[in-house]
Amino acid sequence: MNDTVTLPLTVFIVDDEAPARSRLKELLADCESQFPLQLVGEAGNGRDALEMLAETPAEVVLVDIRMPQMDGIELARHLNKLDHPPVIIFTTAYDSYAIQAFEQRAIDYLLKPIRLGRLFEAISRARDAVPIRTEVLQELTPEPRSNLSAHERGRVLLIPIDQVLYLRAELKYVTVRTAEREYLIEESLTALEKEYSARFVRIHRNCLVAKNAIAGFEKGGEEGESGWLMKIKGLEERLPISRRQSGVVKEYGK
Repeated sequence: MNDTVTLPLTVFIVDDEAPARSRLKELLADCESQFPLQLVGEAGNGRDALEMLAETPAEVVLVDIRMPQMDGIELARHLNKLDHPPVIIFTTAYDSYAIQAFEQRAIDYLLKPIRLGRLFEAISRARDAVPIRTEVLQELTPEPRSNLSAHERGRVLLIPIDQVLYLRAELKYVTVRTAEREYLIEESLTALEKEYSARFVRIHRNCLVAKNAIAGFEKGGEEGESGWLMKIKGLEERLPISRRQSGVVKEYGK
């Protein structure tokens, strides 16, 4: 006799439309007769989802792609920073071109209106699936994220990109500086420069500054630098400008 008990697969729903969440809950209830499931929560936006999933982890997250403020793909990138990232199944009404992009990357999705058989198939595969790699998610959307995210004490903290004054690479981390505090994130400065080229300017090989945070320039700096320091709005510290990037003084010092 086999006494093995199959633990239910924990599921979380994220969709900004309440009727869509209700529909998914009904379909999940129908799946339970054949597959042990436990709905651990739901959220109407990405911010709430991050907070709730940090407190109550789920193995599978059903994520709507088109949501205001933070789309589902950006949310998935932030979820990847949790201690135990969930498997993401996107729900989408995207056109065929976007769906083809998902299929090429072996990312599971449910096309709205969602059918019971398709949901059951996706959930059944999820137990053996692995989280989507962050770089793959990045390839799916040309739009820059509205937030960066830092992992602190088991939680994911969102940092609105419009509050970031500068980004400075230090060893394997990047320091994110806002007016209030510093955060550490594990991302590439080069990748961040590419993603936010319209917002930041490089002033040194290890530093990007938000263009709207530039307060002016003054002479100074260490030997081997350009001889200029950048002043940042709201901060006392000065950032050195390298010789290679000295053109920013002329461009932004008008």
